[in-house]
Amino acid sequence: MEPLISSVKNPTVKGIRNLRTRKGREQQGQFWVEGIRLVGEAAQQGAPIQQLVVAPDLLTSSFAWRLVEDLVGRGVPYLTVTAAVFASLSAKDGPQGLGAVVAERWHPLPSAKGNRDLWVALEEVQDPGNLGSIMRTADAVGCKGLILIGNCTDPYDPAAVRGSMGSLFALQLVKASPEEFVAWKQTTQMPLIGTAGGASAHYRQVRYPQPLVLLSGSEREGLSPTLMNACDQLVRIPMVGRADSLNLAVATSVVLYEVFEQHNKDTGGY
Repeated sequence: MEPLISSVKNPTVKGIRNLRTRKGREQQGQFWVEGIRLVGEAAQQGAPIQQLVVAPDLLTSSFAWRLVEDLVGRGVPYLTVTAAVFASLSAKDGPQGLGAVVAERWHPLPSAKGNRDLWVALEEVQDPGNLGSIMRTADAVGCKGLILIGNCTDPYDPAAVRGSMGSLFALQLVKASPEEFVAWKQTTQMPLIGTAGGASAHYRQVRYPQPLVLLSGSEREGLSPTLMNACDQLVRIPMVGRADSLNLAVATSVVLYEVFEQHNKDTGGY
């Protein structure tokens, strides 16, 4: 057993706490994952876990202890800390006593399009909770990954990580400027369908090709004219009530499941 760390001012503890901020995450190239389920998902998906943090007084799950033993057996370094120190790192009520520092993984824009690849692209998404929910749905329908265009929120923000429920670890994440994305689309001829409230086509009356990129805009502004013009097709979700828009995560999920349904009918099953 490693020595028990009892000071919140310990340099390693302070470094982990700094991962709460985007600046800290970008400087270190790492992010904080908390909770038995999320650490387990990270381990199962082969995420690059850099360090475990264990609070023995809080960690009562036998499954969690087996997970710790397995990861330590694979050579993952670990810290043991007091409940108070762990609480200083935690963003949860009732922390479970298990967390991990994980290296960020960013992928380049794909150099070629796979025959059945499905991607989600998001322009200027600002809410980490929305992004986490979209990652969860994207994983559920078998997306290859997410392309984050322009000044997006951080997918490694704690709220996005929690909202993804571990799906973050199953997806490829890509960053691109609008110019890079448009040039990539033109070079690869990747089919691109965007969502827009003013589009003439109903989202269920369009055939979604394979491969495909489904593109959505920011919560406030929607798609920019530049990215609208890059789309092969724009679709809308009809609304008949007083609401004039849907939450971004909800809207993206609605269209993703229409894509999922069409693609799986074409291939004969789920």
